[in-house]
Amino acid sequence: MKDYRSKQNMIAKEEITIKVPSEVAEAYRNATEEEQEQIAARITVLLKSSMTSKQEAIAKLRQTMDEIGTKAVQRGLTPEMLESILNNDE
Repeated sequence: MKDYRSKQNMIAKEEITIKVPSEVAEAYRNATEEEQEQIAARITVLLKSSMTSKQEAIAKLRQTMDEIGTKAVQRGLTPEMLESILNNDE
């Protein structure tokens, strides 16, 4: 008989520690195993979403900087001119 566990159960998992208010910790300890798994799944989604948002923001910033650089070169900015601008103390 084949084991049809969900893909999530097949992913390597690692334990982390987070600080929460005492009443939240107590509620978690008193929760059933299924409820604890649901809480872990929600936290995972939240953290993955946060990581994805940051990665998307960095990618968008890089794209914007590349576009600015391309436009500057098209308008005649040379590396020497840029260096002069950046070294200008005024």
